[in-house]
Amino acid sequence: MRLGRILPVVAAAVLLTGCTATPTEPEPPSPFAACAAQPGGGTELPDVSLACFTGDGQIRLADLRGPAVINIWASYCGPCRQELPVIQRLADATAGRLTVLGVDTNDTRTAAASFGADHGVSMPTLFDPDRKLVTALGVVSLPSTVFVDAAGKMYVHRYPMDAADLTEQVREHTGLEVRL
Repeated sequence: MRLGRILPVVAAAVLLTGCTATPTEPEPPSPFAACAAQPGGGTELPDVSLACFTGDGQIRLADLRGPAVINIWASYCGPCRQELPVIQRLADATAGRLTVLGVDTNDTRTAAASFGADHGVSMPTLFDPDRKLVTALGVVSLPSTVFVDAAGKMYVHRYPMDAADLTEQVREHTGLEVRL
């Protein structure tokens, strides 16, 4: 008799568990370009590996060869939302001469993909939901941009930039002249 009373309670618990389970959200399509494998470079960058937003592997940042620019951003960051299209213009203007990567940090894939698609941002982007890179760099504010010269020397710029500021920082820290 006791089993007859317990069985409906167990059945109800199983049904309720199924009703309250959080459905999984499908992965949004990536607006970002695939990440190219990076030849060993011996830079000052931290030894952090991050997944490419497109899901096609990981990039070990310490292997990145300069000159390079790495822009760290998040879709919820107002200054990032203004700066990221300027970084995309840099990527377009320097294709083949400068590696330009985005790093979406402490964000959701859905929000980042939506922002990228809405604003025409398509440069290769790494996904860092756990803030590995900003933690390793000691970065506390977004956006932040890392410049790496051909010798592997790194400089971290911790403020948002417009086209003129970015042009000057690229010249100063990578040695490349660009027009944005």
